[in-house]
Amino acid sequence: MSLKTVFTTGEAAKICKVSQQTIIRCFDNGTLKGFRVPGSRFRRIPRDQLYAFMKDNGIPTDALESGKRKVLIVDDDEELVELMVDVFSRDGRFDIRTANNGFDAGMLVREFRPDLVVLDVMLPDINGKEVCQRVRNDSSLEAVKIICISGMVEQEKIADLRKCGANDFLNKPFPTEKLLERCCDLLEMERSATGT
Repeated sequence: MSLKTVFTTGEAAKICKVSQQTIIRCFDNGTLKGFRVPGSRFRRIPRDQLYAFMKDNGIPTDALESGKRKVLIVDDDEELVELMVDVFSRDGRFDIRTANNGFDAGMLVREFRPDLVVLDVMLPDINGKEVCQRVRNDSSLEAVKIICISGMVEQEKIADLRKCGANDFLNKPFPTEKLLERCCDLLEMERSATGT
């Protein structure tokens, strides 16, 4: 995978997990170095400048270094977790962590800062809805996408999860490829890395 050497303000914002306005403001006031495309107003940020900016501001640089998207899988069903980890690993574009309860999930979301959380709604300690709310109540995690998975099918509960901040919902059982596709859609990635 060739690593990008120059980023748009939108791409830089995604990598730093801040708003595009923040990146533009930092660019315009000189704290984030870059250049404008000749003859246009487009701003471009070279990789080394973005890296320096992230280091200076204490932003984890692993997203920039690996170029991989970070996925946190939260489920207490070990077999299913293995299947999900497997499908993301085979894709090759993801850095994966797992948790089997809501408490660990909460800790990992803060430390690992995932791009996406695959969240089982029925966890042994706190339910997925509560995890959703905690993530959504932390403004530094606003870019995190959440896809809930569960064997429950009641529409009002699903609506409830969406209200609490879930971006998507999948009923168990589901083919893991389908989960991967939905995750790629949420992260605005190509659906499959094979052949790209």
